[in-house]
Amino acid sequence: MKVKVGITLLLFVFVGMAHAADISWQAGLAREIITPKTQVWLAGYGSKRAPEAILHDLWMKALALKAPDGTTAILITSDFQGVPKSMSDRVFAKAEKQFNLKRSQIMITFSHNHCGPRLGDDLVDYYPVEAEQVKLVEEYTSLMVEKMVELIGGALADLKPAKLEQSEGRAAFAVNRRNNKEAEVPAILARGEPLKGPVDHTVPVLKVTRPDGSIAAILFGYACHPTTLSFTKWCGDYPGYAQIAIEKKYPGACAMFVNTCGGDQNPLPRRQVELCEKYGRLLAEGVFGAMAGPFKSIQPGLKLSFAIVPLPYEKVMTEADLQGQLKEPNAIKQRWAKRLLDQLETGAKFQPAYPYPLHVWKLGQDTRMIGMGAETVVDYALRFKAAFGKGTWVLGYTDDMIAYIPSRRVWAEGGYEGGSNLFEYGRPALRWSGQVEEIIARQIAAMVKGLD
Repeated sequence: MKVKVGITLLLFVFVGMAHAADISWQAGLAREIITPKTQVWLAGYGSKRAPEAILHDLWMKALALKAPDGTTAILITSDFQGVPKSMSDRVFAKAEKQFNLKRSQIMITFSHNHCGPRLGDDLVDYYPVEAEQVKLVEEYTSLMVEKMVELIGGALADLKPAKLEQSEGRAAFAVNRRNNKEAEVPAILARGEPLKGPVDHTVPVLKVTRPDGSIAAILFGYACHPTTLSFTKWCGDYPGYAQIAIEKKYPGACAMFVNTCGGDQNPLPRRQVELCEKYGRLLAEGVFGAMAGPFKSIQPGLKLSFAIVPLPYEKVMTEADLQGQLKEPNAIKQRWAKRLLDQLETGAKFQPAYPYPLHVWKLGQDTRMIGMGAETVVDYALRFKAAFGKGTWVLGYTDDMIAYIPSRRVWAEGGYEGGSNLFEYGRPALRWSGQVEEIIARQIAAMVKGLD
C-alpha cells in the first residue's frame, strides 16, 4: 500500500513538472536585409543625398512573443530613419488580414538612423522634388511594406518555447544637445567637467533563451540620435555597429535595437566613422555588462493596450499664413507652404490635432513596454520609469515618425525640439500645444492602470 501511494505521488510530481514546463513563453524571430538596391536617397538632414557605398547592411528584425493563454505580440526593429503613418497603416491592415493581428499586437520601431533610406512621405518637404526619385521612393516603400508583413509571418512561424529575462547596463556617450554646444563638448570632456541637461544612460536588455540554453535574441535600447555620420553611405550608425558586435560575441543570437527617448540626445563628438564604431562598441559593452547579470526572470503573461490620442496644435495654418511662409528664405518651408496651399485649393481642411499612437505591453508581473510615436525627448523616459518602476521600457520612434514630441519643459524653453519647427515634418502647423505632455501622460497612466 505504501509503495502504491509513493508511486502515485511520484507520478503526480512528474505530471506536475511536465505541465509546468509546458506553461512557458513562446518566442519567434525573423530578419531581413533592407539595404536598397536602387538609388533611393538617404533620409534626413534636409538635403538630397544619393547613396555611393555601403559600410554594412541595413536590417529589419521581428520578435514574436506568445503567452500561455495565446496572447501574441510582434515587436519590429529596423535601421530606418522614420516610418511614416502612410506606410505603417498599410502594414497593420495587411497583418490583420493575413494573420488576424490587431493594432495593439504590433509595434513597429525604427532606430532613426540618418544613414538609412527615405520612406513614403516621411519628411517629404525636406527634399527637392524629382520625378525619378519620387518613383524610386514609392517602389521601395511598397517593397518594405511587403517585406515587413513577410517578416511578421516568419516570426510567427518560428514560435518555440523560450525563457525571457531582463537586466540593465549603461553607456554614457549620449549628450543632451539642447544644453551643450556641440563644438564645446570635446573640450568639456577633456577637462573632465560634467555635461549639462537630463540624459538617460541606461541600457535595458531583454534576453530570449531557448530550453537548450542557447540565446535566441538580445533586445536592447538606448536614448540617443543615430546621427554620428552624415555622409552618403548605407550604414546603421552606432546601433548597427553595436548589433554587429553583440552578434559576434553571441553567435546565433539576433541582436535588436530600440531607440528609447533620444529626441534631444546626440552622440558627441561625431562626424567620423571611427567615432561611430567607438559608440557602437560602448553600447555593446553596456549590453555585455547587462548580460553578465543579474537577470530577473519575466514570468509568462502578456497584456496589451493601444490607444490613439489627438495631440492638439497651437494654431493651424490658414491660407494667409501659408502665403506669408512662401516668402521665407528656407527652401523646406517654401516647399511645405506650397504643398499645403495646393491641398487647400483642392478643398482639404486641416485638422486641429494629430492622431498620436500609444502602446503599453505588460510582460509578466512588472515589466512594461511603453511605445510612443515619433521623436520623444528624454523627459518622457525619466518620467514614466519613475512612475511605473525600474522594469519599464519607454520606446520612442514607434509606429509613426510625426515630429518631435516635446515635454512641457522643452516646449516652454522652445528651441529646435520644442519650438516652431513642425513644418519640417509636413504638419499643418508650426508648433504643438503646450499641453501635449499631460495629454500623453494621462493616457499612459490610464492604460497602465487598465492592465494592472
